Amino acid sequence: MYKYLLVPVILLTSFMATASIIPVKNNAELQEADKKALPGDTIVLKNGIWNNVLLSLNCHGSEDKPILFRAETAGKVMITGKSHLEIGGSYIAVEGLLFTDGYAGKDPVISFRSSKERVANHCRVTNCVIDDFNNPGRMEENYWIAFYGRNNRLDHCSFHHKLNIGVLLAVILDDERSRENHHSIDHNYFGRRIPLASNGGEMIRVGVSQHCEFNSNTKITENFFEQCDGETEIVSIKSGSNEVTNNVFRECQGSVVLRHGNYNIVSGNYFLGNNKPGSGGVRVINKGQQVLNNIFYQCRGTDFRSPLAVMNGIPNSPAHRYVQVTDAVISGNTFYECTPATFCEGSDAERTLPPDQVKVSNNNFYNSSDSLIYKSYDRMDGILFSNNLVNRDARQIMPAGFTKGTESPAKNAISKISQVEKKTRQSAGAGWYKKNNSQPAISWKKVNCPDLLSLTKALASPEPVAIRLTGKTYKTDLPLLINKRVQISSAGTAYITFSSSPVESLFIMEGKGELQLNQLRVDAADLQVSSFISSSKNAPSRHFNLLLTNSQFKNLGKQFPVVSLIFAKKSMVADSLIIRNCTFSDFIAGLLHMTEEKDNKGYYNAEKIVISGNTFSKLQGLLLAIYRDGNDESTMGPDLTFSNNRINNSHSVASTPLISLYGVQKSLMEKNQFSQCNPGGRLITYEDVVRAMHRLKNNQLINSGSIRKNEYVREENK
Repeated sequence: MYKYLLVPVILLTSFMATASIIPVKNNAELQEADKKALPGDTIVLKNGIWNNVLLSLNCHGSEDKPILFRAETAGKVMITGKSHLEIGGSYIAVEGLLFTDGYAGKDPVISFRSSKERVANHCRVTNCVIDDFNNPGRMEENYWIAFYGRNNRLDHCSFHHKLNIGVLLAVILDDERSRENHHSIDHNYFGRRIPLASNGGEMIRVGVSQHCEFNSNTKITENFFEQCDGETEIVSIKSGSNEVTNNVFRECQGSVVLRHGNYNIVSGNYFLGNNKPGSGGVRVINKGQQVLNNIFYQCRGTDFRSPLAVMNGIPNSPAHRYVQVTDAVISGNTFYECTPATFCEGSDAERTLPPDQVKVSNNNFYNSSDSLIYKSYDRMDGILFSNNLVNRDARQIMPAGFTKGTESPAKNAISKISQVEKKTRQSAGAGWYKKNNSQPAISWKKVNCPDLLSLTKALASPEPVAIRLTGKTYKTDLPLLINKRVQISSAGTAYITFSSSPVESLFIMEGKGELQLNQLRVDAADLQVSSFISSSKNAPSRHFNLLLTNSQFKNLGKQFPVVSLIFAKKSMVADSLIIRNCTFSDFIAGLLHMTEEKDNKGYYNAEKIVISGNTFSKLQGLLLAIYRDGNDESTMGPDLTFSNNRINNSHSVASTPLISLYGVQKSLMEKNQFSQCNPGGRLITYEDVVRAMHRLKNNQLINSGSIRKNEYVREENK
């Protein structure tokens, strides 16, 4: 693969005799230049906004004279609207484009082919940026980068804020021309991707299950991944003979997963969890995989996101399921202050084959905080441990092949972290684009709203707004849309009356919406709604957040039928839903209903749910109904905390439980008091399709119903 310097002066010096520099100011001129381009030519895209364009490049350079398409100034050629780039020629390079304020529909934003007949070979995309170039709908799937052909390269590019479903970068092996491709994905910056709450949130996927028995020979090297939290698989390898080397993964809730295919190598990488929950490392499946000389630092993932997870397999498994781990080598790695490595991970009634002929040698484990260095869920007689070192004060009894020693070898290994992290960050991505995942400070506009007109006007303004309700009654004929950051509080201690003609909800959460209700006192008896707050049915790609604190709500559903205070529509996702220190009384309605995701694909409506320090009195309806269906293991939510609440004289209807948790992946029920709640019936029901983690701790049940537990529920009472 050619790796020329993309500097016009050098190109001119090298090819002065034959090369031309051709400026183009619009797509029509670009397409004409593409048709006429000769090896060594440079086509310069003039600065400006290129809106609603299909950039299709099909010319042919040569190894010593590639054809360069570059921005006049890097970052000043902005590709907007419904646009995408497709490359179907050979020895083409594209440099300096910025994709922003737009989307590509079903097409990849950048594709290394222009049609099924025209795939790219020996082509390069460098120094480009894709930032927030998302389809409007969350479930409108597409890739940002699609690799086809052979010997193509993506380097020194930056990718930020992919929100809709679909892998960010996919290497596709759907025909012979794209296999054993020797692509290079190097020196790129992969920025923040928030949890998708569904499969399809990977940053990179090499191959798919249908083509997993083919070799790709793709190299993923010296990239920087930061806060890539889309799903459990950050990099998903579904083909053979690939290399993932010398990358940095910083605070990513997921792992490099050798999902399918054989003889892949993961070496020289730095997995820097920095104690972030869910931060993982490497998961191993299939034959001949090598995990060598990696550094795992403060990784806090568990189960499938453990720092090291070596899976159990399925007897006679087809290639696209779970092939037994055999002939693997795990050597020279350092695990420093991490959660335990796991062996025979995923062992269940189907995955019954433990790893075999696996060599685990010369690894260094240091852990001063956790009592376990590793966990095993099945026999380990097929794993050969040798020359592994653990810290002297390790409390776990280790098998043969482990020696207790000092901390110094591990310290020596991690001493390089800051240097490597800085160097890789500096060299990765487009140099002209800022690598910053931090959120800017919020400047709130403060508004007093004595009536509905002033309230709707404040909600319609574009800036974040802190609203103080100074009136007594607010009646609306339309839902109030929340599509930005909004704070609402009461001016005094008296209850505010909300009323309406028949509407769907009082508040509807749109994409980007964040609603904070604080010190608000609401009498909802006159509301004719299905719910007090609901998510949008439009399912936008941007998530929402909801925070209720220090507030009081009463009489919801007393005069008109209401389902629940909060109702989640299908395909809409909250990053966080938090209810703290509130009082809810005299409801003929539930609190939270998230039961619309019934596609059997592991979808759910909120990543993190915290309900803590509240009082619920005289509620009639399902207090909590949370549903996640299917056995997809790529998603690890929702995560529910229900703690320090007081629930009195509350009842569900029609023999349903007061709290129904179906498929919730992680929950904590702690220090709650239930009094006179569903006596003689069901109080809490747990139902799970895949392995989950539930804790019941120090709850008090007074004349209340029973709890239906399963094998994933652990009860702890002091």
